[in-house]
Amino acid sequence: MVTDTPAAEMRDVNFADALGERYLSYALSTIVSRSLPDVRDGLKPVHRRLLFAMRQLKLDPKSGYKKCARVVGDVIGKFHPHGDIAVYEALVRLAQDFSQRYPLVDGQGNFGNLDGDGAAAMRYTESRLTEIAELLLDGIDEDSVDMRPTYDGESEEPIVLPAAFPNLLANGSTGIAVGMATSIPPHNIVELCDALANLLRRPKAMTIEELVELIPGPDFPTGGVLVEGREAILNAYSTGRGSFRLRARWHVEELPRAGYLIIVTEIPYWVQKSRLIERMASLLEERKLPYLGDVRDESTEEVRLVLEPKTRNIDAAVLMESLFRATELEVRIPLNLNVLDAQSIPRVMNLKETLQAWLDHRREVLQRRTAFRLAAISHRIEILRGQMIVYLNIDEVIRIIREYDDAKERMIKKWDLTEVQAEAILNMRLRSLRRLEEIAIKKELAALTAEEKEKKEVLADEKLQWKAIGAEVAALRKEYSHNPIGKRRTTVDKPPAEIEIPEDSLVEREPVTVLCSAKGWIRAAKGHTLNLADMKYKEGDEARFAIQTTTADKLLAFASNGRFYTLDVAKLPSARGHGEPIRLMIDLDNEHDLVTLLPYQAGTKLLLAANDGRGFVVPSDDVLAQTRNGKQVLNLGDGALACVCAAVEGDTVAVAGDNHKILLFPLKEMPEMSKGRGVILQRYHDGGLTDAKVFKKSDGLTWKSGDRTRTETDVKNWIGARASAGRIAPRGFPQSNKFS
Repeated sequence: MVTDTPAAEMRDVNFADALGERYLSYALSTIVSRSLPDVRDGLKPVHRRLLFAMRQLKLDPKSGYKKCARVVGDVIGKFHPHGDIAVYEALVRLAQDFSQRYPLVDGQGNFGNLDGDGAAAMRYTESRLTEIAELLLDGIDEDSVDMRPTYDGESEEPIVLPAAFPNLLANGSTGIAVGMATSIPPHNIVELCDALANLLRRPKAMTIEELVELIPGPDFPTGGVLVEGREAILNAYSTGRGSFRLRARWHVEELPRAGYLIIVTEIPYWVQKSRLIERMASLLEERKLPYLGDVRDESTEEVRLVLEPKTRNIDAAVLMESLFRATELEVRIPLNLNVLDAQSIPRVMNLKETLQAWLDHRREVLQRRTAFRLAAISHRIEILRGQMIVYLNIDEVIRIIREYDDAKERMIKKWDLTEVQAEAILNMRLRSLRRLEEIAIKKELAALTAEEKEKKEVLADEKLQWKAIGAEVAALRKEYSHNPIGKRRTTVDKPPAEIEIPEDSLVEREPVTVLCSAKGWIRAAKGHTLNLADMKYKEGDEARFAIQTTTADKLLAFASNGRFYTLDVAKLPSARGHGEPIRLMIDLDNEHDLVTLLPYQAGTKLLLAANDGRGFVVPSDDVLAQTRNGKQVLNLGDGALACVCAAVEGDTVAVAGDNHKILLFPLKEMPEMSKGRGVILQRYHDGGLTDAKVFKKSDGLTWKSGDRTRTETDVKNWIGARASAGRIAPRGFPQSNKFS
């Protein structure tokens, strides 16, 4: 059957515009509704909904526990239409005392542990709110915050909590959104209260440097020792971005005969104890912890990791320094104060802005609660004044009610009552007509009138508002300064003195042969006695470099883009397979290739040259790279490629070009530079430079021809000034125009 129903509207839309519009909507939803905390209550929507749902279930600290499955069911059924596993994981984290500095959920049952074990299923665990969570929710029924409809429109949920506790900095937060992230470590509540009190006294004059005096750094639930420099801490809090260096807490336990053990009692925040031990055991097996003999876990409810030195002659500080460098006994905790401000706009705040935002929120909450209380007082006073009319005219009121059907309208007209007062009089019980009740009403009316005056004064005077907030902060400080949970757990210490540990001592020195194929697959085979002819390569690939070195050495990789890359031999894959592509270890573009691969030797020099005939000498210590991106050393002209990296061993430079000409000149004519383009080595009418080397003039010039090495001792015909053209190569010189 064919109908004439009109088709849906169709219009031509650019695909890129449509995709961009939808991706932007997704990004904004992720930023605002999932990943970034609100600066006012420090919560993400899922945490806020969890606390609100638990309050509706009357799970206050003095009540009994309820199954977490019930809480999660209410959250996803009423407020948060997401997966139950994600909601339960958020609930579990709020209850973990090793994740939250001040837990917001009181959990009963298995909520996971420091080893990284997960919590039991939600049908087994139970929960209720903590006193701190109650502070976050305090006053929510007094119109203190805005509400919005839930996703199904059946009820309402708070946009933000009243937050009588500075939760953002106290508990911290982490999250990854689209194109931005947040990472806020936890802080000590007593120190936060001190900073807030001072900021209230001097809001404009208070500097971040003064605030850092009161808040010296984060305070982690797992303790540890903060060893970041003061300048770095100050810069992090001033910009809202930075990081903090955190170490495990340890001490030495003496043993008989001058022996000792190292006992680790606190590990850094976010570090799983089981993963830490596995990592240390793995490094021990790989012989990368030469000072450590053994590690064992003797933890109960308290952390106790026992580290046994290899010999008792090893200094404990040196052993721990090696472990700090190689394991997660030392970590860096990032600070990225990227939050949603009061207008739900994401931005990075500094420490002062964050504290001030919480104070501004508390002032708004105070104003709204005061206005709400004033409305309630006004309503109650109105009713009480109407009831007082009853006591003054009780006989007349009773007569009107008994004789007339329109008693309400008659009372309103006779005594000029309001609708509310008349309704309250009609609803009064007979027992309320006692003389004592009249006295009580007069007392209540006087008390409410005084309170009304006080509330109006507070609403009209900004100073009184800040004074009230200061009293809240002072009460909060008093409560937690005498509470064990308010005691600082993370010790703030100055940066430790640098302890020199030879890098090669961190790896056991073993002889290896590094093999790199023509297509860039690299591996390390044990020993120096390999039969290179027996080594297998992938189909279509072949041998290119074979370097004898040790596991404690570094390799220098020089590429045609003029950059040097540094590789740790100990980290190279074994020769059991074909190895791994070297491009996975260094950031080398596909259009460039390796020029040479050689072991790093401190104090030596290298000759670098490009195919446009320019080059210079560079100390090998200046080419070490610290990152995968390498280090640009040889700057290249338009279209030029680096083609030579040779060890400087001799007094004369030999250069060969595409024109089959050779030029020899003294090494002293070559400049020594740390980076640059260099000078002209040889001039060419056609072609460019193909190879260069440094040799001893007295030993003669050597080159390889097939499997043979040939030497030319009479080299005077090829000696000239640097940057000249040179002469045709001697008989027998390879057509490839290369010395090796």
